[in-house]
Amino acid sequence: MVRFTNATLILPDRLLPSAGFAIEAGRFVAIGGIDSGIDLGGALVSAGFVELHVHGGAGADFMDGTPEAFEAVCRCHARHGTTSLTPTSTVATRADYRRFLELCEHFETHPTGGARSLGGHLYGPYFHPAAKGCHPDADFLTPEPEQDDRLLDYAGRGLTTLTIAPETPGTERLVRAARARGLLVTAGHSFCTFPEMETAVGWGVRHVDHLFCAMSDRARLRPGQAYPMRAGVMEATLYFDELTTEVIADGGHLSPELLRLAYKIKGPDRLALVTDSMRAVDCPDGEYWFGPTGTGELIQRKGNLGVTLDGAGLASGVMGMDHGVWTMLAATGAPLPDVFRMATLTPATILGRQDDLGSLAVGKRADFIVWNADLTVRDVYLDGERIAP
Repeated sequence: MVRFTNATLILPDRLLPSAGFAIEAGRFVAIGGIDSGIDLGGALVSAGFVELHVHGGAGADFMDGTPEAFEAVCRCHARHGTTSLTPTSTVATRADYRRFLELCEHFETHPTGGARSLGGHLYGPYFHPAAKGCHPDADFLTPEPEQDDRLLDYAGRGLTTLTIAPETPGTERLVRAARARGLLVTAGHSFCTFPEMETAVGWGVRHVDHLFCAMSDRARLRPGQAYPMRAGVMEATLYFDELTTEVIADGGHLSPELLRLAYKIKGPDRLALVTDSMRAVDCPDGEYWFGPTGTGELIQRKGNLGVTLDGAGLASGVMGMDHGVWTMLAATGAPLPDVFRMATLTPATILGRQDDLGSLAVGKRADFIVWNADLTVRDVYLDGERIAP
């Protein structure tokens, strides 16, 4: 048993000062009054971050299709406090998707040297093409039972999450089949209407990707129908309590008032922080491939933001989750436990992993971050073992 003492613990609902914890066999076995052990010098300690939506980092992309790329991305995000993540694909070819899912299956049971892989997020094949954002024009799939089932066969062995655009014909069967196999089904890169989103909720869609980004709203739908004005994905996401969602809090994708709005309406239990980051995390400004090297989409890192080559549009994220926490704190003035919950317990709950991950609690995996006084990452632990920085 290993004991840590003299810390302030960031719990989901409060701060616990002058506290400690004990770890045995990679799990927390005691939280609270620990009076001896490794002295943390009064540092803040939080649970490790859980990331729902991440494409790359440190020069690598999950779609590069190699074990080395997976390991590089997971090590990169561990340096920023992420201890668990769902590798996220981009629009690519069928062969690329299969290779991606094979590697996701491998790394569910093999260490990465960094953040733990929780299974893949199949993100891209079922987008509405007009809402693709910076994704490559590679291989958008129309739902079709035989093709779908080949991908859904990875459920429980490499596949955790599936994103769809509800307006695509044939999507109902796909969503119901995915839910029957235990997958989290999310809506994203969609220009559907509010009624179409309401129908998708009935099918089993329970989450919406990157709120305010690559989605329909009243203004986008109006050119196709002047009156009455209609609501879209954005309004449905804010309206339906059944739907959780996420924000890219990098300081560039969304203004502070949009972050405040999301926090006020959805609250810390239904709003997660994500990075949506690509391979340029921890890299200098310049051009990078989003998706597979050579066949993805060339975009550029410009400061703390990913943008298209012409600079006219957003193109994924380039910052770690620690930066997202700082940004959300500054934008909302929310209590520290609320902001950390959006990066830990809330995403774990969205994935159905709340009994194992996402908070400092007896019985859960001993994934935690020790913070410096300026709220920069000091140490990151996975299953009680230090992995970063």
